[in-house]
Amino acid sequence: MTQNAPARKQQMADHTTPLIRNCWYVAALAGEIGRELKERTLLGKTVLMYRTQDGKPVIMQNRCPHRNFPLSKGRLDGDNVVCGYHGMNFNTQGQCVFMPSLPNAPTHARIASYPVAERGPLVWIWMGDPAKADPALIPQTPWLSDPGWKTVNGQFHVKTNYVAMHENLLDQTHFPILHAKTGIGTPQYSKSKMEVHVEGDVVHLYRSLLDSPPPDIYGVPMRLTDRNVDRYSDGYFASPALHYAHARIVNKEPREGEKEEYRFTITHIYTPETQGSIHYWWFNSRDCNLDDADADRFLLESSTTAYQEDVDALNWIQETVEKETEPFEELSFGPDRPGIAMRKILLRLANEEAMAAAPATQESAVAAPAVQQPAAA
Repeated sequence: MTQNAPARKQQMADHTTPLIRNCWYVAALAGEIGRELKERTLLGKTVLMYRTQDGKPVIMQNRCPHRNFPLSKGRLDGDNVVCGYHGMNFNTQGQCVFMPSLPNAPTHARIASYPVAERGPLVWIWMGDPAKADPALIPQTPWLSDPGWKTVNGQFHVKTNYVAMHENLLDQTHFPILHAKTGIGTPQYSKSKMEVHVEGDVVHLYRSLLDSPPPDIYGVPMRLTDRNVDRYSDGYFASPALHYAHARIVNKEPREGEKEEYRFTITHIYTPETQGSIHYWWFNSRDCNLDDADADRFLLESSTTAYQEDVDALNWIQETVEKETEPFEELSFGPDRPGIAMRKILLRLANEEAMAAAPATQESAVAAPAVQQPAAA
């Protein structure tokens, strides 16, 4: 009788790895949250979002503790949320402060209210251990608010796991293949020397390509499509929520009215909706020709088209993974090093969270009173 081979120990994160919760994620763009109750699912939990009368964002559990009514279907009364089923009122901290059918508010009726921070155009949320929600851990994105930069942006809903999305960005060899029609990459760039550095929980990918034509996504906004340039790129997996890439383009023989250096930063923000779906925001920022409406339009259209190609590819990958549930071993090659490093970080972070949660679970079980023991005869 043959025996099944022992399961191999997981080496890096994949679509089955638990979502990391002790992390700042983007819940919404600042402009999405106002005085109307807005519902969104984040990390498998439905939340409601609104602003107080003095403009502060509030995000809380979208589920009344009485009979599970979605609070986003209720209304605001000042800064309090009123449940549309039985009229329970919850303050910004999630505490019930009024119930029409009771003489006094039930003090034990409370819903989760999450730590929130607004930074520039982004509203961040912490859905893990509230004691660890240090705002200093929020990744810095100053270019999104700097008046010396011009940004176009867009948003997608993607039916894939966020591990695959992050790896897609660190995998630059797919640029000239998947994005052949959109000019987001060149064959020369995908073959250029790559340096990969892991600094704590950050993966840094560096490439340089000298004396080469720029891809259209840089050349058109710079108005430098007629010559070769030197290109230096730094890409960062900054956190489970954020990836960004800086590009420095050197115009070796600037003509009148041209700059010697041009800078671009592309920002990708991923917030898991569920284990298999993502809220995806992207931003394409530049420090040149800020008033060029044609450049804005070109970047918006070309970026949207290129990222839609990524979204389609990753949706198809997710469909394949979900259809075939048998064990399957992926092959990896040299250019996959940045993505592998990122996936190892995500697996480690997920394992650390699981280990930290285990003692608390065990302690709770030990402390549980044994109230169902039968009396002695």
